[in-house]
Amino acid sequence: MKKLFVLLSFLAITAYGYSQLKDKVTRIDSVLTYMHQRQLFNGTVLVADGKKVLYKKAFGIAGAGNKKMLNTASPFNLASVSKQFYAMMIMMLKERGKLNYDDNVQQYLPLFPYGEITVRHLMNQTSGLPEYFDIAMRNMSLLDTLTNQSMLELLAYKKVPLSFKPGEKFEYCNTNYTTLASIIEKVSGTTTANFLRENIAIPLKLKNTFIYNLKMKSFPPERVFGFHVENGVPVSDDLVRLDGIVGDGNAYSSVEDLYTWEQALYTNKLVKQSTFQEAITGGKLNNGKITAYGFGWFVEVPDEVVSHSGGWVGFNTLIIRNIKMKQTFILLDNSGNYMATRIAGAIFQDKPVEIPPTHLIHNVRLVDGTGMPSRNTSVRIVGQRIHDIGDLTPLPGESVTEGRGLVLAPGFIDSHSHHRRGLEKYPAGIAATNQGITTIVVGQDGDSDPIDSIKAAIGRKPASINIATYTGQSTLREMVMRQRLFRQARQPEIDSMKSLLALEMDKGSLGLATGLEYESAFYSSRDEVIELAKVAAAKGGRYISHIRSEDIYLDEALDEIIDIGREAGIPVQISHLKIAMRSKWGSAHSVLGKLSRARLSGVDVTADVYPYAMWLSTPRVLFPKKDFSNPESARFAARELFDPAASYIVNFSSDSRYEGKTVTEIGSINNESPAHALMRVIRETEQSHGDAAIVATSMSEADITAFLQWPNSNICSDGSLGGHPRGYGAFTRVLGRYVRDQKILPLETAVYKMTGLTAEHVGIKTRGIIARGYYADLVLFNPDTVIDKSTVSNPDALSEGIEVVWVNGQIVYKNGKAVENYPGRFVSRGE
Repeated sequence: MKKLFVLLSFLAITAYGYSQLKDKVTRIDSVLTYMHQRQLFNGTVLVADGKKVLYKKAFGIAGAGNKKMLNTASPFNLASVSKQFYAMMIMMLKERGKLNYDDNVQQYLPLFPYGEITVRHLMNQTSGLPEYFDIAMRNMSLLDTLTNQSMLELLAYKKVPLSFKPGEKFEYCNTNYTTLASIIEKVSGTTTANFLRENIAIPLKLKNTFIYNLKMKSFPPERVFGFHVENGVPVSDDLVRLDGIVGDGNAYSSVEDLYTWEQALYTNKLVKQSTFQEAITGGKLNNGKITAYGFGWFVEVPDEVVSHSGGWVGFNTLIIRNIKMKQTFILLDNSGNYMATRIAGAIFQDKPVEIPPTHLIHNVRLVDGTGMPSRNTSVRIVGQRIHDIGDLTPLPGESVTEGRGLVLAPGFIDSHSHHRRGLEKYPAGIAATNQGITTIVVGQDGDSDPIDSIKAAIGRKPASINIATYTGQSTLREMVMRQRLFRQARQPEIDSMKSLLALEMDKGSLGLATGLEYESAFYSSRDEVIELAKVAAAKGGRYISHIRSEDIYLDEALDEIIDIGREAGIPVQISHLKIAMRSKWGSAHSVLGKLSRARLSGVDVTADVYPYAMWLSTPRVLFPKKDFSNPESARFAARELFDPAASYIVNFSSDSRYEGKTVTEIGSINNESPAHALMRVIRETEQSHGDAAIVATSMSEADITAFLQWPNSNICSDGSLGGHPRGYGAFTRVLGRYVRDQKILPLETAVYKMTGLTAEHVGIKTRGIIARGYYADLVLFNPDTVIDKSTVSNPDALSEGIEVVWVNGQIVYKNGKAVENYPGRFVSRGE
């Protein structure tokens, strides 16, 4: 009776699983049909329940310029799915007594330079070998084709250090399996292609399974070729000069053959089940921990689900075996798209999926962020990224933005921003988006938040714009030195700051930011900054600085940042480059000459600039000697460092009556000179322990123009909500007043300084340019009407001429209004 109950239970579970699988097949077919219509999938698919194929289908063509249509017998390059075949060959040789898994590789390949690595380490991906791609490309000419033998010779010659001790950890590496292929050929006395044909393809009657590489003279005519879609048409994306090598890929098969192969793995046709079991069992590390990789298979759920995916040139492949339910999923794509394998595979495994929408921005004047001349074209977005650019027409059911010949540019990257301060309350970030900004770079002036806190805030309250950050020196000083900031740091304190900075760099910080003119950092030594900058440099980061003086000691401050760049070996950027001293106005060309000479000497020094003659800061910076009660210093400031009649106190917590008034007006209220009014503002702020901020006019337009025109300067805002008009209008001001009206820059150059050049200056790699694969941060604007409208008296006025703004593929601003999408994300260094 008990046996009957177990049998009935098994049959019930099987029937339920079969019904579920049929529902999945319906969804998979619908999704793949949708994706094929949108040029997101071209390939074949098969789904089976045990020995019954429930679904198999082919979509599309066998290659670029090839009118031949695919069928379910078409053989694709399996990319890394090939590894299971090479692993099987090793298992066969082991069963035949030709080798043992724990033999040293050198026993079979004397040229192999790593004596401690075993065959098992290769099979389990625990060897510590370096990836071969970079090694090969650095040592090949354009006429070379890489082979297994030439790769072995390169390893022996270069003796590249291992990444870790064999068996210490799992790290997926293709060199493991190219080395296995060499062992197969040495032990068997034949090629892997012959071994596979004689020992796997023929016994299993696989009609379209073979190994092919570029050193072979011919290939079966059925072979499928890789491609990708460019300008709306297929472009070849097939084997390259690395593809004389085998082991990690270059096995070909069809979904039909792969299903036959997969079913044979339940039998003893190739190796004993006890032998094959180790292939689908995670490897064991030196510490006893079990990994999630066996022999050519990822072990997703032990004894239940194994899988492997592959991606190479235009091919993307996936096989999933649900061993417990005896269900199989196989998908092969030759169109360069990975999304179909990910989405259809997720449906098969009952995982949540999100089908990416496609959107066409049609008929635009593309200014792509590289500085190159504009061109008329269209851009297709798929999900978060740019998918194609060219003479494109809408796909069935695709949403379209009609560009009407307006300019489409990359979303502007603000390399010096304080806009994050208002995002939790105003997540739409309209101060940024209304001027076309899609990514803000924060952590400036030495003041930053921990990256974990920034990510947590984004998770708690998503925003419409992306955020990247530097790590602030002043913040590090405050964490280590507490309130003892008005002195130089001692070496143990510097060491603690270096450790904290290294941790933030590992989490994605762009580098080190300083605000050396501010008191929290003013007393730090140059050596302290250099030591910290070296930590950022070692992690591939950068250095940005509100330099120690922008007025009296400008020359010395420029020398300091150049020295930091030279000593630390790090790219350095001057924040909001300006000349804020009346008697030095007109010397921009001298400043730029100094910077250019530094660049010629090997220091990568750059700058960002905002397009205003006014700055916003604490009035304390108007006392370079920090002698805030000295009337002579106050008079000097009023004469040389700012125009009291055109400089506004925009925040004064001690007496709100003064807010919105010029320093001259405050002096008139109190029957005192502008110099004494300035001293009053600072004195009353200190007495009340309050805050004060001033929008001070202190630069000349001629200098601003020269700095904007410098080839190594990018545009920034240094803006935030309220106060200074730059918070809402810096980028549109450049486009309207300096590009269209004054014509000091061509439009393409100005956009480059807002996008591609900025991305380069801060270390962001997948934004700032409109190109295939880049994130779809975009701005559509009218170059004839774009203009800033914000002023000191009305700093929140929205710009005109910005039509639509996209962040990560979603519209966040349109027709002068924020759109309630919040797709902004944290952007790590190098992303």
